[in-house]
Amino acid sequence: MSSLDAIKVAVEGIPAAADAAANALPVLHEIRHALDKLAASGEPTVIDLSAIPFGPGDLKQLFATLGKGEVEASVNAFGETRVSETQYPGVWLVEHFSPQGNDLATHIEVTRLPSMLVTPEQDIADASAALTLRLQQDHD
Repeated sequence: MSSLDAIKVAVEGIPAAADAAANALPVLHEIRHALDKLAASGEPTVIDLSAIPFGPGDLKQLFATLGKGEVEASVNAFGETRVSETQYPGVWLVEHFSPQGNDLATHIEVTRLPSMLVTPEQDIADASAALTLRLQQDHD
């Protein structure tokens, strides 16, 4: 027996219950600060949930706390994007999926209107030109 064998070693870890919600609470505080910033200055915030290391139960707790709001939208462009208002106005859950339905990214947007739902300027100009052409064709 070597002298190292005589050293008692105890392995300790974080209990599963304490680890279950390690990042949900800090994200909720970040959302609250983002709401304050939006109310004060109108400046939106995007929180990339895909970049945060969540433990078991974190996302479930986060989503349960945020709840469901009244507005949901789906955009199909290079895969589906689901936009859901939470029970807190101005806090939006934005989920991006590949064309095959794989989860690509999940964000929280604290904003008046999620960027995914804002019509690009060029699309508005193209729509005007298309409607003008259609009205001219219908008139002829």
